[in-house]
Amino acid sequence: MSEKKIAPYGSWESPITTESIVSDSISIGDLFISNESIFWQEMRPAEGGRCTIMYQTSDGSKHEIIPKSYNARTLVHEYGGGSYLVHSDEVYFSNFSNQQIHKTSSTGGNPTQITNEPLLRFADGAMDAKRQQIIYVGENHDNKDEPVNCIVSVDLQNDGEVTILASGADFYSSPVISPDGRKLAWVQWNHPNMPWDSTELYVADLRHSELHNPQKIAGDGESVCQPLWSPNGILHYISDLCGWWNIYRHTSGESYNLTPIDAEFTVAQWGLGTRFYGFINDDQIICSYNSLGFWKTALLDPISFELFDLKLDVDITEINKFSGLKACNGRALFVGGSPDNSFALFIYDMKSPGKHQIVQESAKNMIEAIHFSKPQPVKYVTTNTQECHAFYYPPNNVNYKAPEATKPPLVILSHGGPTGATSNTLNLGIQYWTSRGFAILDVNYRGSTGYGTEYRKALNGNWGISDVDDCVNGGNYLVSEGLVDPEKIAIRGGSAGGFTTLACLAFTDFFAAGASYYGVSDLTALAEETHKFESRYLDSMVGKYPEERQKYLDRSPINHTENLSCPVILFQGLEDKIVLPNQSQKMYASLKAKGIPVSYLEFEEEQHGFRKSENIQRALEAEFYFYSHVFGFKPFDPIEAVQIDNK
Repeated sequence: MSEKKIAPYGSWESPITTESIVSDSISIGDLFISNESIFWQEMRPAEGGRCTIMYQTSDGSKHEIIPKSYNARTLVHEYGGGSYLVHSDEVYFSNFSNQQIHKTSSTGGNPTQITNEPLLRFADGAMDAKRQQIIYVGENHDNKDEPVNCIVSVDLQNDGEVTILASGADFYSSPVISPDGRKLAWVQWNHPNMPWDSTELYVADLRHSELHNPQKIAGDGESVCQPLWSPNGILHYISDLCGWWNIYRHTSGESYNLTPIDAEFTVAQWGLGTRFYGFINDDQIICSYNSLGFWKTALLDPISFELFDLKLDVDITEINKFSGLKACNGRALFVGGSPDNSFALFIYDMKSPGKHQIVQESAKNMIEAIHFSKPQPVKYVTTNTQECHAFYYPPNNVNYKAPEATKPPLVILSHGGPTGATSNTLNLGIQYWTSRGFAILDVNYRGSTGYGTEYRKALNGNWGISDVDDCVNGGNYLVSEGLVDPEKIAIRGGSAGGFTTLACLAFTDFFAAGASYYGVSDLTALAEETHKFESRYLDSMVGKYPEERQKYLDRSPINHTENLSCPVILFQGLEDKIVLPNQSQKMYASLKAKGIPVSYLEFEEEQHGFRKSENIQRALEAEFYFYSHVFGFKPFDPIEAVQIDNK
C-alpha cells in the first residue's frame, strides 16, 4: 500500500459522494408474506420519494405491482405505515394522492378504486375473508378541529361501503382477526398519551360489520402493542409491564411473559403495521430483540419460554424499525443490516437452518468496506451520574492522514423522536463525513428506545435539558479521551433532533456550529400547530399545555437567540405538516437580525424528512460547505456555494 497523503481533516478525497448515497437507493418497508409469495414496499428517492409495491414469485423473479402514476402511501397519524395488504392474488393499497383504497392484481394491471370517502384515510388493514370485508384503522378529516380516529370496515361486495366498528378513543392501531374469524383484537389510546406511554388492548366478538362484548385484555399504565393471534387462536402481544417491551401470551383470562429478559422486542410505534415477531409455524415464534443497541433474531417456544438465538451465515446487528418482521409457513421476512452492510430484505427458511436469502438491497453499494468507519459503542457519565449511550465513528480514509498534532472536527448527531434511537447499520451519510476526516458521535440520549422503559422515560419533563446535557457530555467525553478538536465541534439533527440541536446552541457555549433539519425552535407553536398524533406529546416531554406554558417559553430556542453566538444552517421542507415551515423561517429571521452567521435552505414539495434524491444531495453538500467556512478547511470536491448571511 502506498504511503498516505497528508492533508487537513475535512479536505480528504473520498469515494463516498452524495450521488453514491442516493444512487439506486431505496427504503424497504411494509412487509407481507403469504405462502410462497412475498411482498414489500419500496420508497424511491429517484422517483421523488414515491412508494411502490414489489412482489417476488416462487421462482425468484421480482415484479412491480402498481403503475408509476400510483403511490402506495397512507397518511394516517401523518407518519402512515400499513399502506397495503394482500389476499389471494389481490393487492389492496392506499393511494397517496387521494388516500383512498385501490385494488390491483399481484401480477400488475390497472388499479381500481374501492372506496370513495374523500375525507377518510385508511391504514393497517386486516382481511376478513369470511365476510368479504377489510378492517382498517380509519382517520376522518371532516372535523375542522382535529381528525377523528376509529376502526372501520370496508365492504368489498357493496361498492366499498364504510362502516364504523369502534370509535370514541383518540387513536387506534393494529386490528387483527382471529383465525376462525370470530374475534377482533386492536390497540387504542387517548391523549395525552403516546403509544409508548400507555395504551389498551381490546378484544371483541366480530359479527357481520359489528363488534360485540368488547373486553380490555391489557393496558393499565403500560405500553401495549402488536397483538397477534397464533394459528390455534391464542392472543399474543407486546407490553413493557416488566420494564422492557417483552412478548406476552393471553390465555384462560391470564397473561404470561414469554420473554422475561432485559431486552426490547419492538421499537416505539411511530408508524402503523410494523411487527417484530410472528408465528413461523403452528407452535414456534420467530422474533427480533434489541439489547443495548444491537439486535438479534431468535426462535421462541411459547410453551417452554425457551429463546434460541439464530446463527445466520450473515452478520445482522439491527432490524429496520420501519419494516420489522413477518412470518408464515416456515419462513420469515425481515430487513436487516450491520456496520458493514446497508439494510437488505432477507428470507429465513426453517428448511435451511442458519441460511439466508437476500431478496432486495436498499443500496447498490460498490464501495469497499476498507473505506468505512465502524461504530464503536460507548458509555459515558452524564448529569446526575447517569450513563448515556452512543456510537462513536472515528475518521477513516485509507489514502489520507492529518498533519501531526492535529485532531479531527466532531459532528454530534441528535436523533429524532425524541422517542426513537439511532442506528448502527452502515449509513453512507455518516461515512460521507468520516471519510473526509470528521469524527461522528451518534447519541442515544436519555429518552431513547432500546435500553428499557426507565431509560426511555428519563426524558419525561426534561426535553431540552437532559438530551442537551447528554450531547454536551458526549462531546466532553471524546475531548477528554483526546479524540477530537475541542474548538471544532458541531451538532446536527432533524425534527426533534433539530430541537435538541438548537437547544444545545442556545443554552450552551460548547459548540462551534450547528445544522437543524426541519427542527423545532418554538415549543409553544409546536404544541398549538402540530398534527393530532403529536399534539399532546409535549405534555410528557415538557409539561401540560397551556397550564405550564412558561416551561415552553423557557425552553424554546427562538426565545433565547441572544445567547446563541455560533454559525447555524437551517433546512426546511415547505410541505411539512408536522414541524411547520414557520419554525425554521422564524429562527432564520431572528438569527439574521442579530448578526449571527446563518444559512437557510428550503425545499418545495418536501414534507417531514427529505425524500427526493436531488434535495438529499443538496442538503448534505450545503452542510459540508457551511462547515468548511466555519472550521477553515477546503473541501476536495467542488461544491455549490451556500449563501451565508452575516459571515
